[in-house]
Amino acid sequence: MTGRVAIVTGGTGALGQAITTALLDAGAAGVAIPYAVPEERTALESRLAPEHRARLLAAVADVTDEGAMGKFVAATRDRFGQISGLVNAVGGFAGGDLVSTPLPEWERMMKLNLTSAVIACRAVLPGMIAGGGGRIVNIASRAVLPPQGGFIAYTVSKAAVITLTEALAQEVRAKGVTVNAVLPSTMDTPANRRAMPDADRSGWVSTADVAHVVAFLLSDRAAALTGASLTV
Repeated sequence: MTGRVAIVTGGTGALGQAITTALLDAGAAGVAIPYAVPEERTALESRLAPEHRARLLAAVADVTDEGAMGKFVAATRDRFGQISGLVNAVGGFAGGDLVSTPLPEWERMMKLNLTSAVIACRAVLPGMIAGGGGRIVNIASRAVLPPQGGFIAYTVSKAAVITLTEALAQEVRAKGVTVNAVLPSTMDTPANRRAMPDADRSGWVSTADVAHVVAFLLSDRAAALTGASLTV
């Protein structure tokens, strides 16, 4: 990542913090994070070394608003220059079957998990293409392969992220941009521990392990890999 600049949506969340840390550890010239919760930003900055904090741009921005993300991307370019990587790590979870899930909750899952990725990709792609290429990594979920019931709005929205990845990879392949998806299984996060206090955590995946895969996909070593869905 030496000299590279990346945007990480959801960068103050449990996985996002691990991704941000991994990219800065790998020598990224800048990592930019749009955030909504000040306490999460404080938690992220507290875990970073001073030299890493100097290469971090964190600003309040609604990732589901195209205008707000456009302004955030412009601010990132002003601060760091050419954006070479995008990680769409923002998202949410909701349980429920099709009949019991209220339509507003269905729409919220689509907005958080799918529309946010579409908006971020639209914001960065013109600059990436003009600059000769880039890397996009979308975070989907291992739980949607095969599609699962019981949390259907989440399942469909994350499955759509995989389809977005595959289709967009074909659209921009000849323009030097790769698009891949990472599909974590259950991650060992504070939220998952609270939600499943009696679960066997021996098979859970660490956020650091997922972050290392994301960092690989943003690197030159993954230049020949696009349209892939990597389960972790």
